[in-house]
Amino acid sequence: MKTNIAKRGLLLAITCSGVGILPAAVVFDGFSPYHHVQVSDDQGMRMLSFNGSRETRMSLTNPLQGHFEYIEYFHTPWVWNRNIQRVLMMGLGGGSIQRAYQHYYTNVTIETVEMDDVVIKVAKEFFQVKETPRHKIRHQDGRVFLQRAVQPYDLIIMDAYTVSRYGSSIPPHLTTREFFTMADAHLTTNGVLAYNVIGQLEGWQADFMGAMYRTMKEVFPQVYAFPAESSMNVVLVATKSALPFTAAHVQRDGAELTRLGRVKMPGFAGRLSRFTSAPPKNSANCPVLTDDRAPVEKLIGGSGKSP
Repeated sequence: MKTNIAKRGLLLAITCSGVGILPAAVVFDGFSPYHHVQVSDDQGMRMLSFNGSRETRMSLTNPLQGHFEYIEYFHTPWVWNRNIQRVLMMGLGGGSIQRAYQHYYTNVTIETVEMDDVVIKVAKEFFQVKETPRHKIRHQDGRVFLQRAVQPYDLIIMDAYTVSRYGSSIPPHLTTREFFTMADAHLTTNGVLAYNVIGQLEGWQADFMGAMYRTMKEVFPQVYAFPAESSMNVVLVATKSALPFTAAHVQRDGAELTRLGRVKMPGFAGRLSRFTSAPPKNSANCPVLTDDRAPVEKLIGGSGKSP
């Protein structure tokens, strides 16, 4: 299917209010088989949007800054695996985590799987995403790619989203017990899976959050949560190790990683402070998602409206 890239160049976005406020400048506006993709600049920040949703934010003066908070919780897996060398990431967006990993972890190789070719082109042209010997982008469905993968990964990062009638939604085939079983089989002995889930542990989209947690717990012995402070995101971290970690354990190991220079991201200790090992309160009453039954849209739509 051919991509229809509708507009390029500098366009002025329409705003409804704000006397004296310059409107955002739309620097890309186009369509892919999956999204209406826009890139806009406003007050030194660049934003990637899919069908009106905010997917990636980046500072124009420093591409390592300006990103959404939840991105920084993708550094927490180093607490459970200090020897991360091979990373698989599903979902590209504007490449915030890829830029960070390439900058902070020079011995790590990343494979990014993204099924939307327009997103790949936009990420490279407008968000300084680069393919190098340490970062390869695969234009493919994430689950198909993983099923065919041969070499195991030390870390799998999940940040793949589509659009449903309720807004941003995870593709159902990336939420099931069968998918997590496949992911587990493609992780090394101390491998970790980190998953960005839009919602809250209690409140908005808690039913979907509980279902995701319970499904991951069917496969992985330990699942932890890092709820973001400034957005409705929770990064769930699942480990192959059965050893339970406490908040004190996480902070102690995080401090050592910083002291040793293994993790150089500013504010790492503050992100680790959001750690919780307690399951979502409603998880026991939430369904296990399977290939035969993964009612993602129903769970999202029935969890209340976004605040």
